[in-house]
Amino acid sequence: MASLKDIKRKVGAVQKTKQITRAMNMVAASKFKSAQLKMENFRPYAGKFMDVLNSLALRVEKMSHPLLAVRDPKKIRVICMTSDRGLCGGFNTNLIKTTEKFIREKDKEGKEIALINVGRKGRDYFRKKVNVIAQKTDVLSKFDMTLAVSIADEVIPAFMKEEYDELYLIYNQFVNVSVQKPTVVRLFPLPSIGSPDTDVEPDKRLDYVYEPSDEILLHKLLPMYVHVLVFRALLETSAGENGARMAAMDNATSNCEELISSLTLKMNKARQAAITAELMDIVGGTEALAKG
Repeated sequence: MASLKDIKRKVGAVQKTKQITRAMNMVAASKFKSAQLKMENFRPYAGKFMDVLNSLALRVEKMSHPLLAVRDPKKIRVICMTSDRGLCGGFNTNLIKTTEKFIREKDKEGKEIALINVGRKGRDYFRKKVNVIAQKTDVLSKFDMTLAVSIADEVIPAFMKEEYDELYLIYNQFVNVSVQKPTVVRLFPLPSIGSPDTDVEPDKRLDYVYEPSDEILLHKLLPMYVHVLVFRALLETSAGENGARMAAMDNATSNCEELISSLTLKMNKARQAAITAELMDIVGGTEALAKG
C-alpha cells in the first residue's frame, strides 16, 4: 500500500487539476455562449440565401457561370476544418476520421486529392500524410466574414481556371453541446443549384422580376454563396469546439472529484492502519513492561 505521504501528494495534485478543469470549463462556457449566438443568428440568413439562389438558378442556363461547370472529377480539393486547440473530447478525432475515410474512398477511385487545412489540429495530423496545399491556423479564436472571403478567394479562381474539378468542405455541424456531427458538403460544382426539371417547391417557381438581369445577379451571388457556406462552417466549428471543450472539462472535473473521493478513502485507511500499528506497539510495550 502507498504511504500516507504519497497519497496526500496525489490528492493535492488532483485537486489542482480539478481547479484547472473547472476554470477551463467556465472559460469555454463563456466563449460557447457567444459562438452559439452568432451561429444561431446566421443560420436563418444562410438558409434564406440558399432559397433565393436556388430560385434564381432555375431561371438561367446551367452553364451561365464557371462555378456551375460539371467536369470529370479527376482532381479533388478538400477543406478540412478542425480546432486550433485540443482538450475538447472527440471533436477533432471524429472529424479527422471522417476526412481520412473520404480521402481513402476518393483515392480508391483514382482521384488526385489535395487538402486545405483550417485549424492547427488538422494541419498537424495531415502534414505528412496528404498533399497539403494551403493552411490557416490560429484563426478560429476570433474571426469574421473576411476569413471566409480569404478562403473562398483561394479556391474560386483555381476552380475557374480548371486547376481542379471538385471541392468539398468537411466540418463538424453543431447539434448540441455534446454532439457535433461530421459533415461533408460539396462546394464545387455547386450541388444545390437546381434545374427546370427538378422538383422544387411551388413558391420557388414564382415568376419574380429581378433587377438587374438574372445572369448578372447570379454572377454576384455565386461567390457570395461560397462565402456564406464557408462562414457558416466556421461558426459551426467554433460553437462545436467550445461546446465539446465545455463538456470535456465538465467530465474531467467530475472524474477528479471521484478520484479525490477514492484517494481520500485510501488515505483514511492508511491513516487508520498507521494508528492501529502504533497502538499495537504501545500495547505490546506496556505488556512487556508489566511482565518485567
